[in-house]
Amino acid sequence: MEQITHLSYALDTFYFLMSGALVMWMAAGFAMLEAGLVRTKNTTEILAKNVGLFAIASVMYMLVGYNIMYGDSVNSYIPGISFLLGGDNAVADVLASNGDTYYSAMSDFFFQVVFVATAMSVVSGAVAERMKLMSFFIFAIVMTGFIYPVEGFWKWGGGFLDELGFLDFAGSGIVHMTGAAAALAGVMVLGARKGKYGPNGEVRAIPGANMPLAALGTFILWLGWFGFNGGSELKISNIEEANAVAMIFVNTNMAAAGGVIGAIIISKILFSKVDLTMILNGALAGLVSITAEPLTPSPLEATLIGLVGGIIVVFAILAMDNKFKIDDPVGAISVHGIVGIWGLIAVTFTNADASIGSQLIGTAVIFAWVFIASLITWSIIKAVMGVRVTEEQEYEGVDQSECGMEAYPEFTQRN
Repeated sequence: MEQITHLSYALDTFYFLMSGALVMWMAAGFAMLEAGLVRTKNTTEILAKNVGLFAIASVMYMLVGYNIMYGDSVNSYIPGISFLLGGDNAVADVLASNGDTYYSAMSDFFFQVVFVATAMSVVSGAVAERMKLMSFFIFAIVMTGFIYPVEGFWKWGGGFLDELGFLDFAGSGIVHMTGAAAALAGVMVLGARKGKYGPNGEVRAIPGANMPLAALGTFILWLGWFGFNGGSELKISNIEEANAVAMIFVNTNMAAAGGVIGAIIISKILFSKVDLTMILNGALAGLVSITAEPLTPSPLEATLIGLVGGIIVVFAILAMDNKFKIDDPVGAISVHGIVGIWGLIAVTFTNADASIGSQLIGTAVIFAWVFIASLITWSIIKAVMGVRVTEEQEYEGVDQSECGMEAYPEFTQRN
């Protein structure tokens, strides 16, 4: 029996770590997607953002964020605060737990830290091409160390949303909508890119520089999402859990496929052409849609949930641009925010334990907390150090003003 415990503990820990590694690979996906959807003159800076935010998220979550989210709390509304990680599980404690402790505590931290980095990655694309790099990094410190862990505690840390019955299996709301809410607050403080909207409010398209990179980034995210959703099952060492993980993988893939098809159909109807950027966002929308509940749907239901997400995201992107004049270069607010809300509602269609009331309350609470806390943080940063580069720097590209180098120097320099 002891030998079986050792083997199952090792297997579940390894699965958890490899799932976390897949989610970490999503950082490369965000970097490539965003690098493809911004203009050439802003490529180096967006890459610097994605590398820097991952490092900041890792450090801040180690210092304080993980303990806020999963440590001792004052009550179900107010988390406690403590610093640094504790030790890992002792062998004797694991054996005495009768299977209740089935993976390493350090593997749990690693899996959770790549999630907080994912939430912060959503922000980077939405504020691209006009934000000061250091202002973004200051916000990343607050977001990953404090804002994200508080709302994460309310559900995954056993807080009041968990007691309420709010369901979010892998983070349509806790991760994706959270990133979108923070991004929306940032864009509102920051304003639109110069030239995005004409004097009469007309929308001017600003095409991305590299569609192959954007497509590559989408496929990397698609792959990483298997770790994102599959790893959230937490265990794989028995037949029931192994079957659950397999179902999650299948449903995750089918929802992404459904999202692509939905975006293809709607973009063809609306534009008479198949818009690649909408297809890419459709895939991500399908993935966000299924993340709140990837286990209980059948593969056909997962496909339909993703299909609806792919349709929603096209209309959401158009509404953000045309109606609300929210300048989001990569569509992150629509993909992760609007579709994240859809994913939380869709839980009620396949999970008998879900109630629409609990889902809507959880959605509203998470969005309100993250948006208000982020808006305050962005406003303070703006007052203290500014958030936006000068008009001249924006025209020349933030690669030069923020990083002092270009991503493709051979295009502009001659020896």
